[in-house]
Amino acid sequence: MLKPASVPGYFRAVSQVVSNQLNTSHQSLVLAKKPAVHIPFNGSTLVSLARALPNGNVIISSGPAVSTQVRWAHTDIHIPDWTEYRRESTKNPNVKTSHNEDNRKNFTYLMAGGLGVSGAYAAKSVVTQFVSSMSPSADVLAMAKIEVKLADIPEGKSVTFKWRGKPLFIRHRTPEEISTEQSVPVSTLRDPQHDSERSPKPEWLVVIGVCTHLGCVPIANAGDFGGYYCPCHGSHYDASGRIRKGPAPLNLEVPPHEFNEGLLVVG
Repeated sequence: MLKPASVPGYFRAVSQVVSNQLNTSHQSLVLAKKPAVHIPFNGSTLVSLARALPNGNVIISSGPAVSTQVRWAHTDIHIPDWTEYRRESTKNPNVKTSHNEDNRKNFTYLMAGGLGVSGAYAAKSVVTQFVSSMSPSADVLAMAKIEVKLADIPEGKSVTFKWRGKPLFIRHRTPEEISTEQSVPVSTLRDPQHDSERSPKPEWLVVIGVCTHLGCVPIANAGDFGGYYCPCHGSHYDASGRIRKGPAPLNLEVPPHEFNEGLLVVG
C-alpha cells in the first residue's frame, strides 16, 4: 500500500470507479496503440502515479481501509446471447410461457422417466452382480448332492462318504438292529426321536458323522450301544444315531435324502 505525502491525504482518499473511455467500434485499435505503463513502486507518490497512467483524469485512491488501486468501469462488455440454447417455443417474446407449458413439461417428464428407468436397470444389474459374487463356487455346487449306489454296501456295514466337506455315514442295518432300535422307549432318550422318524427306509440309516458335542468324528460300529462312539469325550450313539450316553446333547443329524431305484441321493 502506498502512503500519500501528507497525513490529511488519508482523509481525502476515496475509492473511485471511472470509465475506460474506450469506443467499442475502435476498441481493438485503441488498445493496440496504448503502450504498457510500468509504474515504479519505490519513491512513488499519488501525483506521480496519476500522471503515469494513460488517462490524466484517473485518480489514484488510498486510505486506512483501502489499498492503492485503479478501477476501470468496463462499459464495453458484451452480454452473451443464449438464443441458440433456448427452445424454439420460448424464443418468441410476444407469446406467454403458459401457452407452451405443457410441451415443455412433457419433455421434462419424458427425460425424467427415461433416466429413472435407466437408473433402475443399472441398479438392478449392480445388485445382481453383487449377489452373484456371494453365491457358492462351482466346486461347492458340484458337492451339493451326492449319489451312492446302495448295492455296494453290504448288510451290517457302515460306509463313510464326504458330502459338503463333512463325513457322511451310510449304514446298512440288519433286521436285528432294526428291531432293537424300534423297540427303544422314546421317553428314555435324551433327544426323543423314534427310529422311524430318522430312517424312513428301515434298513438304511443316513447321518452326518459329526458329534453334536464339540464336532468330533465318531467311530462306526463301536460304543456301548453298537452304533457310533466318539472317543474324544465319550459320547455313545445307538444304531439309529441317537445319543444314549455321554456329554453330547443331540442326536446325529439326518441330512435330506431320498431313494431312487437302487441309488441314494443325498442333498
